[in-house]
Amino acid sequence: MATCLAPLGALYGWAARRRYDRIQPYRSRQPVLCAGNFTAGGTGKTPLVVHLCERLLTAGRHPIALTRGYGGRHAGPHWVEDNDSARDVGDEALLLARTAPTLVARDRAVGARAVEARSHAADVIVMDDGLQNPQLAKDLTIAVIDGGRGLGNGRVIPAGPLRAPLEFQLELTDAVVVNEAAPAAGDGVAAWLRHRFNGPVLRAATVAAGDAGWLKAQRVVAWAGIGAPQRFFAMLEALGADAVETIVFRDHQRLVEADADRLLGLGRRHRAILVSTEKDLARLKGATGALAELAGATRALPVKLHFAEPDAERLTALIDSALKEHKGRMANGE
Repeated sequence: MATCLAPLGALYGWAARRRYDRIQPYRSRQPVLCAGNFTAGGTGKTPLVVHLCERLLTAGRHPIALTRGYGGRHAGPHWVEDNDSARDVGDEALLLARTAPTLVARDRAVGARAVEARSHAADVIVMDDGLQNPQLAKDLTIAVIDGGRGLGNGRVIPAGPLRAPLEFQLELTDAVVVNEAAPAAGDGVAAWLRHRFNGPVLRAATVAAGDAGWLKAQRVVAWAGIGAPQRFFAMLEALGADAVETIVFRDHQRLVEADADRLLGLGRRHRAILVSTEKDLARLKGATGALAELAGATRALPVKLHFAEPDAERLTALIDSALKEHKGRMANGE
């Protein structure tokens, strides 16, 4: 099948590169740090955006998260507010807004101008999912790769998972983060990348944020509608949970009453608690009826991206260098 679809993949990749080359990017007065991925599907991009924002906050900076609001109705610019739902701004925007002020804008250049126009102390834009987006110039672009799945068959959508030809995407990338679900899970991917990419290849792991002792020997019905649900289920088991049943939905899928009834019924039948991701529960914000009951009955497992030394230091150095270079460009009127 992949071979049959290869011509379509080549056309898709050609169009992606042509679109990028045709657009003159807007250079913001604020430095822009971008987190993206080479492939479709979950890699841990949202946890990286949160991690970057948290790291900047710790350093005394004032980051703004800029996202297209995938799955939401607002084209933007729209500042995420407490009363917004996933239908308004998408589930990822709701998660990002818990860490830093978040702006939804499908046109990223327009979004950057809206950040500049707002009277606040924002001094860094952290761009969510913008690696292939040509509208906004970046000072640092970091791509995340799933350490278990890698790049799949190495073909472009629809023949494979790549969003554009890999060589082209590597040209746009300053550093790569290999996100590992388990220790050493990304050894092969990291080694492969180091032979093809001249920039830094960092290692990170998706881990539970906070105490996860409540999962030890706990019977759970786990459900998820994310890009890599099996990684989430494996984490639950690694934390000691007894996953009596796992239910997979499409990435970003909006559940309906029948889905909620089914999950609640499974929890009762197995005498187990329902567990899901923060992203899945974000999509239930403001729900009513059985969906509201599901939201109340489901416990989320918060996760975060963890960098061990010396990669944590290397990431700090990359960020500091990007901010310094941006300041120099602004001083020179570039």
